[in-house]
Amino acid sequence: MDQFGAIFDLDGTLVDSCTCHERAWMAVGDSVGIPVTREFFLRFFGRPNTPIIEALFGEAGRATPDAPTIARLADQKESIFRTLLGGTFPIMPGTHQLLDALHDDDWLVAIGSSAPPVNVDFMLRGIAPRHAFDAIVTGDCVAKGKPHPDVFLEAASRLELAPNECVVIEDALPGIEAAHRAGMHCVALCSAGHTREELAAADLIVHHLDELSPSRLQSLIYL
Repeated sequence: MDQFGAIFDLDGTLVDSCTCHERAWMAVGDSVGIPVTREFFLRFFGRPNTPIIEALFGEAGRATPDAPTIARLADQKESIFRTLLGGTFPIMPGTHQLLDALHDDDWLVAIGSSAPPVNVDFMLRGIAPRHAFDAIVTGDCVAKGKPHPDVFLEAASRLELAPNECVVIEDALPGIEAAHRAGMHCVALCSAGHTREELAAADLIVHHLDELSPSRLQSLIYL
């Protein structure tokens, strides 16, 4: 191998978005009369909106909403999320340094996120335009979201790399499972809302992005 790819999740990995997501889901729950507990939020954090909304209603003993209602609630949640996030825009410490090091070492870098395109665009603008990504895959690009491997397989395809030439940087169990199902090794960033025990299936667990480097990521590819 003479070319490697790093595929980053976005929420909770490059952007410290956990609190904003939790508050947005709580607001949506309040709007439909279903309280969103922290336990519920953490259990579904990292999954696409549709199964979260279906589970929210199902666990409350309510009928599953129709597709237009699910779409409206998802849009409502994401609009609230962007408003909350835009107030502070908390980039994960070490984001710029790691991206710079990967580019300097000639890695290909992609985003593999379950988030809708408008959220991904919003967050990438906040990270900084100087960091170009070689591929960006959002939840709208694939038929099945995490824990299915589609997002990461599509990212590798767009990078023109084989799955085993890529390493995934994630922060949630569905993403770890998706990476492994795609045939990729996975680093778990133990960020807000997660524990080392929850992320134990990852090949490497770190607490800060500055614990990573191109050489450390490359060592995972050769496992």
